[in-house]
Amino acid sequence: MSEKVTEEDKESGGTRRAFAGYGELVILVFLIVVFSILNPSKFPTVANLNTILNTAAVPTIVGVGATFVVLMGRIDLSVEGTMGAAGLAYVLLSPNSRTGTNWGFGAIVVALALGAGLGVATALVHTRLKVPSFIVSLGMWYVGLGIAAVLFGQEMQPFLSDPDTTVWPTSAPLGVSNSYLLALVVVALGFLVERFTRLGRVPYAIGNNEGVALLTGIPVGRYCIYAFAIAGACSALAGVIASMSLGAGAANVGVGMVFFTLAAVVIGGTPLSGGKGGVLRTLVGVLVLSTLYNGLILSGVAPSLQSGVSGLVLIIAAIAAGWSQRDRLRVVK
Repeated sequence: MSEKVTEEDKESGGTRRAFAGYGELVILVFLIVVFSILNPSKFPTVANLNTILNTAAVPTIVGVGATFVVLMGRIDLSVEGTMGAAGLAYVLLSPNSRTGTNWGFGAIVVALALGAGLGVATALVHTRLKVPSFIVSLGMWYVGLGIAAVLFGQEMQPFLSDPDTTVWPTSAPLGVSNSYLLALVVVALGFLVERFTRLGRVPYAIGNNEGVALLTGIPVGRYCIYAFAIAGACSALAGVIASMSLGAGAANVGVGMVFFTLAAVVIGGTPLSGGKGGVLRTLVGVLVLSTLYNGLILSGVAPSLQSGVSGLVLIIAAIAAGWSQRDRLRVVK
């Protein structure tokens, strides 16, 4: 009898592990099949595929940085503020309708440095003053928006004056938009860091058991700073790309990105408790949400219902992400 139970447990555990490893891909394929049936003349087309990928570019870049933070059991809510501040800094240092500056690639460097700096500031307050990352990053969200408001000033909105810059994100000389190709490069770099460097491996250890990580001599605070700096830089790069696409600087260029990226991270299989997941899974999570939004729009679903469906998908994904670990959880908070 005990042998039978053991075999059943093994089979059940194997099924859970299989779903945990490929659940997000199953969801993606399911959505593609459903929306292809519902909209056979609109959804399964090359043009619509490019639309989905172009929509997924910015949240994919943000999601890579967010993954490193979530792997450690932390959360970064400062995305929208960082995107607004970095995007405006980039626009004002590039050829635009308000200033005569032209820093070229240096404008992007400054934007990335600003984003990384905001991330470091978040991590320092979190680790040195022992303030929950949720609270600190929420405050940094508004700090970023404040910086964006100062940069915007009381003058007219700054518009990018170089037409080549504004069309670059959506141009597709290789068949896929430049912005999504850049997102794939960011994912590839994140994957290499995640798999082949200590900077990428330590977040898993911290997320699995921070107490044990501390006992083994891992400087948790230092790696928190690294993770938030990466997240800030990714958010800044996303702000630059979004500003290019918009053709102007705007404090609200990242509106809605917090929910989208965190949902994508969870749907991809990286639980908010940390310890497992990765950037490739976040890539799939972003594609799931982008496909869902696109399919709902093509199906004529009202925006209010779209939000409801998206929230339901997030809840189901959160349950699925933590299902294989449910026996080890004693307290849900």
